[in-house]
Amino acid sequence: MGTEHVWNEADAASYLDRYAGVSRDLALRVYTSRLLGRNPALVLHGGGNTSVKTHLRDELGRDVEVLCVKGSGWDLAHIEPPGFPAVILDPIRDFRQLDDMSDEAMVNGVRRFLLDTGAPNPSVETLLHAFLPHKFVDHTHADAILALADQPDAEALCRRVFGGRMGIVPYIMPGFQLAKAAAEVYERDPEVEGLILINHGIFTFADDARTAFERMLEMVALAEQWQRGHAETPEVGSASPKHDFLADGDVSRHLARLRGLLVNHPRGIGAQVLRVRRTPRIEAFLMRPDLTEVATRGPATPDHVIRTKQKPLVLARPEATDHEGFASQVVDELARYVSDYDHYFQTWMSQKQVEKTQLHPLPIVFLIPGIGLVTAGKTVAAAEIAADIWEHTIDVILAAESIGRYTPLPDGDIFDMEYWSLEQAKLGKKKPKPLAGRVALVTGACGGIGRGIAEAFAAEGANLVVTDMDAEALALEARRLADRFGVAVESRAGDLTDPSFSASLITAAGCAFGGLDAVLSNAGRAFTGPIDKTTDTLRTSLEINLLSHQYLAAAAVEMMVPQALGGCLLFNASKSAFNPGPGFGAYSVAKAGLIALMKQYAVEFADSGIRAMAINADRIRTNLFDADLVAERARQRGLEPDQYFRANLLGREVSAEDVGRAFLRLYLSEKTTAAVFTVDGGNIAASPR
Repeated sequence: MGTEHVWNEADAASYLDRYAGVSRDLALRVYTSRLLGRNPALVLHGGGNTSVKTHLRDELGRDVEVLCVKGSGWDLAHIEPPGFPAVILDPIRDFRQLDDMSDEAMVNGVRRFLLDTGAPNPSVETLLHAFLPHKFVDHTHADAILALADQPDAEALCRRVFGGRMGIVPYIMPGFQLAKAAAEVYERDPEVEGLILINHGIFTFADDARTAFERMLEMVALAEQWQRGHAETPEVGSASPKHDFLADGDVSRHLARLRGLLVNHPRGIGAQVLRVRRTPRIEAFLMRPDLTEVATRGPATPDHVIRTKQKPLVLARPEATDHEGFASQVVDELARYVSDYDHYFQTWMSQKQVEKTQLHPLPIVFLIPGIGLVTAGKTVAAAEIAADIWEHTIDVILAAESIGRYTPLPDGDIFDMEYWSLEQAKLGKKKPKPLAGRVALVTGACGGIGRGIAEAFAAEGANLVVTDMDAEALALEARRLADRFGVAVESRAGDLTDPSFSASLITAAGCAFGGLDAVLSNAGRAFTGPIDKTTDTLRTSLEINLLSHQYLAAAAVEMMVPQALGGCLLFNASKSAFNPGPGFGAYSVAKAGLIALMKQYAVEFADSGIRAMAINADRIRTNLFDADLVAERARQRGLEPDQYFRANLLGREVSAEDVGRAFLRLYLSEKTTAAVFTVDGGNIAASPR
């Protein structure tokens, strides 16, 4: 285990300094909670919870004992003191006198005794923390523990591994009854250092933060050591694979078809992106002869179901170039998966005599030999969470199978968790941004207009593939966009006049996001000189300002057509296409050709729902116009440089951000194609109509 995951006195002291305004207990609770949360072998994406019992003052200044427990919506990896709502302890301990307590009564009862009624809801396992007497209580879903707890003889096995050091709690769904059962197990043997919850996870506790935390690490290490020493079979599916993955180009084409079928499915959830992982361990797991049987037994711990559904969809390995055959397989298997999910839902709703609103029936996780571990989500973040969970599920399965048989909870218990309102609340109600499931490719992304386009689409949630010539500047720009807008950004530096580079950009979009929705073909370069003296310059301009757009558009429609989601090609043309100026011929001729190219794509690909349009901007302060060029063009018109940028009907300067928003508006105009949209403040001579 890396040093970043272990207790460090200097780090602990720094937390005491950082949170000097809160109690020592809470500062150390934050410190060890983050240590746990940043170790993915222990905790993933909002999983696990921690608490500390301490003393605070109420509104009247009275000293009260409180339980500060992880609040809903907080992630242990990044938790702050406000993420531990304080609940007055004595009243909620008294709940243990009750024989039963509904979930609603439990939530309301706990909230009634919050010291701050504006605090987030305390964890659904608050009462379990409260009923234990220890000051610090830690709870995780450690992989190594689940490999033991997901066994047919899990209780006996855990006693063999831990002896009398850990109490064993049979599976009970989180809530009031689990809290009571856990407390009873502890009270039967108060010397235990923690609790193993079968099919669920592990609790450790102590009266100081360090001991509780280090007991967690010790018990997990003990489980790992035992598994290594008692493996009855090697971890089949974990050895070095035989390089079974397909080439990126074929993976990209297969994923685009999968994405299209998901998004177009009549019971789908709209636009989604795909993420694919292709590590050697995943590759080897996908080559197991029993892949379908072992992978569809169920989630490693029940609360994963809200992120991954109860089963993945396992597909047969596709042939590299048989993209239509793969699509046909996906259609058949999706139909089977949906039918099975409907049956699962109806069966358990009937048997449990409850009324629930069915969630969408499509898979979130796909296991595809030759392609990888693929996950779908309305956002990249959602798809990444599912991928993280399933990478660790693979680890749990491999470890569990090496010492016995991976045996997670049966479907009835998984149904309870999947349709439990308190569990669904963890997902939050925040609505994704309008373009969250969309993918846009922006060329010339480091220039003024390219940056404006990328920002306009990222602000609406679109995921981006960005390209430019300068690799270092492009990497910085990609990082800036991702940090500012919270979207996923792939960057590829290269020369768009090379057709193979354009093709590689489309492949990158497919491998990163499962497809492509918009090409924002912006890159270009200005050329000057008299038309009769610049034949070579014209040839270069045509390559940069016309043919490079053709190379990219041709590669894009090759993906968009079989993806069957429509698509949009937006070209940055110029007012020069309609109103050329003297000495600007090489540029104007190429841009006029670009307008014709746009119209040709609009004509030829409308049947596939692919739209093509152009933006005609004028006099934008970008790298296209250096200071000398601006001064010369202004002089020719008898203007100062600043006046040059405002020389239009409205007398207003047009910014790169204005152009970016125009690109976005055209993309959102779903019933418009073959249009030219001017962003120039008004120029009658350059107006296309």
